[in-house]
Parts: sequence; C-alpha cells; structure tokens
Amino acid sequence: MNILVTGAAGFIASHLCETLVNKGHKVYGIDNFNNYYDTKLKRLNATDLNAKGVEIFEIDLNDDLSKVFEINYDYIYHLAAQPGISATTSLEEYVTNNIYATQNLLDFVLKYNPDLKMFVNIATSSVYGLEATVDETVPPQPVSFYGATKLAAEQLVLALSRTQKLKSCSIRLYSVYGPRERPEKLYTMLVENLFNNKPFPLFEGSEKHERSFTYVGDIVEGLSAIIGKEDKIDGEIINLGTDEVNTTGQGIDLVQKIMDKKLLIDHKPPRKGDQQRTAAVIDKARKLLDYSPKTSFEEGLKEQVKWYKEKFID
Repeated sequence: MNILVTGAAGFIASHLCETLVNKGHKVYGIDNFNNYYDTKLKRLNATDLNAKGVEIFEIDLNDDLSKVFEINYDYIYHLAAQPGISATTSLEEYVTNNIYATQNLLDFVLKYNPDLKMFVNIATSSVYGLEATVDETVPPQPVSFYGATKLAAEQLVLALSRTQKLKSCSIRLYSVYGPRERPEKLYTMLVENLFNNKPFPLFEGSEKHERSFTYVGDIVEGLSAIIGKEDKIDGEIINLGTDEVNTTGQGIDLVQKIMDKKLLIDHKPPRKGDQQRTAAVIDKARKLLDYSPKTSFEEGLKEQVKWYKEKFID
C-alpha cells in the first residue's frame, strides 16, 4: 500500500517510515526541515530513509500540496507538528504549525484523495494537562500552547470522521524516547552532556516527575498495527505508551549507570507547563490494536546511548 507520513525526517516518524517499509509498504514522506532544532539530525534521518526507498517531499504543510497528492495514498500518518513546551516558541507558531497545517493537509486529502482508508492523527498526552493518568474518556485540560493546539488539531481530524467525510483516528503518545530523539529532549541531551562533560540543565522538581517513558520501537509497532483496522477504530482516540512509570531522576541515574559517568547538574527554576505525572492507561490500545510494549526502560536507553555514540562520537 501507499502510505504518506508527515514530519518524516523527525524522531518518531522516521522510525515509523522504516517499520512500514519493512512490512512491505511503499512509503512517502513530507518534511519542511525547519530550524526548530539543528537540521543536521533530520538530514541524517532522511539519508537513512532514502536508502530504504522512502521518497521525501521537502515542503511545508501550509503550502500548496498538490504535487504530494499526485500519488493516491491508502493511509496517512500525520506526525508533523510544532513540538514541545518552549518559552521561545510563540502561540502563533503553534497555531500555524499544529492547527493551520493540519487543516490544510485535510483540505488536500478531501480534494485529491477522498478514498483514503484512514487518516491517523498523532496527538499527545499533553492534552490531558498536568496529570496524564486517565483513560480516553476523561475531558482534556491542556495547560500549554502545545497541548491546546494539538487538541485543536485532533478535533479537526475527528470532525471529519463524525461527519463521515473521512475515516480517522487520533493516537495520544506518552513520553517517547530512543534513537533519533530530538536534541532538546531529555535523553538525547543527557547522553550528549555526559559524553562531552557538559552541565545538564535540570528544572527544579523535574527529577521527581513521573513519566510513562515509552521506547520508540514499541510506539511504531502500535502505530503500524492500525493498518487493516480502519473500520474498527474509525473515530477513536487511543492512548499509546507504557503502563510502566519511572521518574526523571530514575532515568538520569540509569543513563549514568549505562555510560559509567557522573552528570554535572545546572539547576534551573521550574518550567511552566511541565506535566507533573503521566501514567498511560493503554487498555484500549491493547484491545483494539493488540498493543503490548515489550522494551524495558534500561534496554531502550542502552539503544539510545549506542545510537548516539555511532552517529556522533565514533
């Protein structure tokens, strides 16, 4: 089948592209290679994907996408977004890249690809608010621009399912980590700073934050399991993560153990909008997608350290 993945050169999307190719699908990607973080990493990912036969359209989702839709797709996985919680990212950027971009993509799908089997929106546990410890029936209470705009994008997608214009679902992800994680995210930054003996910025109280740290390989297996289940999950919101919970402090200790190095800490004041606790409730994913995360926290972190060393140290 033909499958389009947005944000293809990014962290999770690049792994998803590889998994889909390995399952025998023809995969296309979209990425605008913006400078939210150093494009070097995305270019490395894109090179790996090109070698596996993934064709990537370098285009912004807010632009004219008619060239992209010269191909008829069976599935679209929408991962492109303005990510994270950043004091330097304006509300306008979140709205433009999460809401407007999603709607523009949907408009082109309806015009050029109305026979799409399923539009898979990738959302986030940040929509739940400071405590993401509930199932999908609990009303969201986002506390950040990121969470609020991702919730709005989710609703734009699901509205097309409710009006029977397009089959769609939305998958809310929990604290994904692993090889290719963005450079400003916890574990890539942690590994980099340990390798280079640089102080690690630790926001006050964050070492006690509880997270459903989920290995990227488990996440993409769950996402790929959607294929063939479009009738079963049309209109559904599904949490995807792990029900194992660890603190940020435990993660830091584990990486120090794996690398056999001691971290230098640069203490920072608390960061506004940070979730205090996430604990993924994944009963629905188990039932509908036969989802079962298998990678232990230590095993996943070892893979991330190994990847960083191979790409940036050796």
